[in-house]
Amino acid sequence: MASQPYELNWKKLDPEARFGFPAKRFTGVGNVSSALLGLFFTGVFYLVLYPFWQLNRWQMVNMFFHGGPENRSTIPYYTVFLTMWCLAFLFIKWRKLAVQRLALQVKLLPDDPDYILSPQNSAELILRLNRKVYMADGFMVDNRILKALANLKNIGRVADVSSVLGDLAKADEKYTEGTYTLPKGLIWAIPVTGFIGTVLGLSQAIGGFGAVVARGADIAELKLSLGGVTGGLAVAFETTLIALVAALIVQLLLTILAQKEEAFLDECSSYCYRNIVSKLKLIDIREDLES
Repeated sequence: MASQPYELNWKKLDPEARFGFPAKRFTGVGNVSSALLGLFFTGVFYLVLYPFWQLNRWQMVNMFFHGGPENRSTIPYYTVFLTMWCLAFLFIKWRKLAVQRLALQVKLLPDDPDYILSPQNSAELILRLNRKVYMADGFMVDNRILKALANLKNIGRVADVSSVLGDLAKADEKYTEGTYTLPKGLIWAIPVTGFIGTVLGLSQAIGGFGAVVARGADIAELKLSLGGVTGGLAVAFETTLIALVAALIVQLLLTILAQKEEAFLDECSSYCYRNIVSKLKLIDIREDLES
């Protein structure tokens, strides 16, 4: 027997499930998959910069590498990795959001414009959805519809369907907000690594000058040492510059993606209204109470 042709297959479309990673629900992103992709992005970033670093002509490139005449620290490596981890998280989430949007294009109802949804035909609609979409509960909007139709099928109260969909919408909104916990934490950590690098640079520069003063150096040596201190301060603040610029970029991208996801949640509610709520057959209140 030939396999069932599905319009959508969540397992083949979800970017985490497709590559064998434990996939989180809907637009949630796993820590492991995003960290591995972030590590890959970090490697690509330094692979691109490495030839320019070898030329030793641009300070904006050299600041991302440790050592050198300025004796730079390794802090920029950690800053870049945290940044790439966050970017990888947002990239995967963006792809998962695109996959979730595909479910909004599935034609759920029959072609009959006078089709009425009732407890008697709700099971038929569930079967129709499962034939069109493989692992339909992996899609946010389809998961709402399946649970609402199951409620209608088992309880038979059409008045409860709208309430169920409303509760599911609130639960999805709360879940979506929770999926941003990791990137928000990374955005907080990125500037901190920059400040740590700056403190290390400051302590090293001032410590060297203090040693010169302690041994009673003459004016010429003090001037030379003070020049080293000012140069060291410039290098020390490089890590903060990297971190602040990276945090700004990531924060802007996160805000844009969050707005897109909010719009998607509204589209899910509209889809459920058009395909479920507006097609419900109203039951007289007296009949509902008698049952």
